[in-house]
Amino acid sequence: MLDDRTGQVGSEFPEMLAPLTGVRFFLALGVVLFHYQLHWTLPPEAAGLLNRARLGVDVFFILSGFIMAHVYLRDGRPLNYPKFLAARFARIYPAHLFILVAMLALVLTAPLLGVGLEPGRFNAGDFVQTLVLVQAWFPRQSLALWNGPAWSLSAEWFAYLAFPIYAWIGLRWKARPWALITLATVLFVVIDAVYHARYGIVLPRAEDNMGVLRIIPEFLYGVGLYQLGRRWGVVPRIAGSVAVTSSVVFLGLMQVGADDRLIVASAGPFLLSLALLAKAGVRSFLSAPVVLLGGEASFALYLVHIPVLMVWRNAAQAIVDLPGDYRMSPPELAGLLLVTLTVALLIHLWIEQPGREVLRRLLIRSSKPSQAR
Repeated sequence: MLDDRTGQVGSEFPEMLAPLTGVRFFLALGVVLFHYQLHWTLPPEAAGLLNRARLGVDVFFILSGFIMAHVYLRDGRPLNYPKFLAARFARIYPAHLFILVAMLALVLTAPLLGVGLEPGRFNAGDFVQTLVLVQAWFPRQSLALWNGPAWSLSAEWFAYLAFPIYAWIGLRWKARPWALITLATVLFVVIDAVYHARYGIVLPRAEDNMGVLRIIPEFLYGVGLYQLGRRWGVVPRIAGSVAVTSSVVFLGLMQVGADDRLIVASAGPFLLSLALLAKAGVRSFLSAPVVLLGGEASFALYLVHIPVLMVWRNAAQAIVDLPGDYRMSPPELAGLLLVTLTVALLIHLWIEQPGREVLRRLLIRSSKPSQAR
């Protein structure tokens, strides 16, 4: 890597950062397999790094800060906050609303199909909080189970609402990216210490119970990494070597069961190295069309995999008369994964993409295409 002041390579990232799109599929798939391994027949040691694949959520939070900085802070213009929020709402809400309404329909029809539900598990208060995406903002004793993965969407929405603060800090300190990264680190350490003292677990394990705290420093970490990457020039050979090394370190830490916080920290160099691949013009398997499609559909995959898992297991129990805690064999897991990937792709193509365009036309009538991403 070379500083752009040496004149080796231009300082700006290309508009399309294909490796960061492609890696989203594997991050979402890791979370899916993490939840699968809670129900499969394979021995515990077979899970390997999947025991830490749930930290893909933290990688998504860092990646979100990086991408938002790339899209909205690159030219240094003041943020048009209403258009920003409209664009972000159009991006996340169609798939979320569709899956939440589908869950409501399943809950309402479950008694008619003879499927028993735990009393109070699916309640109106949690539904409303999930609908408006605030379920992870406050202390709570139980999980909001209408769609478990949506807690991270609640945290993401909080970061979007707070984006003017991130944008101000990111632009004010864009010439001092290490200061941004240091601030993010200090915030993480402080919030982690407070959360651990209060609830007895480390911050990367926060979910419905104030999981919003998890994204606050990680989003800023992503902004700092973006500003740092802008100042670096790269040559293809070095970019490829750094990407391989950072990937091995990141996955290796997950495999050996390192501290969650160390894995989250290592996710930063991992993501930055992938972005620098795009800057250097290096193509990899992450840029393959099928992987890019998977990356685009990763949001739907992440949101829908738990509802599909619930329906699958309830159907299996009813049809084959299995106990509620039965373990799934590898062939059954393969079938479940195929169904989940298919459903996610259909939601992406038929709900997420059309819904996004409709909401953009309704909410951002006067914006230019470059402003309505």
